[in-house]
Amino acid sequence: MAYGLKNINVLDLRPSTGIGVAIPFSTPAVFQTVYTTKEQLKYNLINFLLTDKRERIFNATFGGDIRKQLFEQITMDTLDNLDTQIRSGIAYYFPNVIITKLTFGGNLTQNELIVNFSYRINNTGESDNVILNLNGQ
Repeated sequence: MAYGLKNINVLDLRPSTGIGVAIPFSTPAVFQTVYTTKEQLKYNLINFLLTDKRERIFNATFGGDIRKQLFEQITMDTLDNLDTQIRSGIAYYFPNVIITKLTFGGNLTQNELIVNFSYRINNTGESDNVILNLNGQ
């Protein structure tokens, strides 16, 4: 008989130990502590998507470069390039993440871009999604 085993990260076995911080920094104490690796991975992915290349010191290739596209003419070619760039960056910096859906929407004539990003964590099988609404105003 086969059993559906689930991998659990060692950090998740101690629920009272903080792993990282949530984004955005909006609590009265500025930082909200994150206690699971699934949550922290989600915030790391949001950080990656919102960071432009050459913005992070000593790691010039880190980032999704999405915000840079808001000030360019957004066409289907631009979205295809952005899709390729995000997929290759996620594969490089987050090898345990499998992208299940990556779509772009919004009002492109007003430079509003909505990124819908769904993913699965390879070693645990858990799924989650991120929706970013960016505008160039």
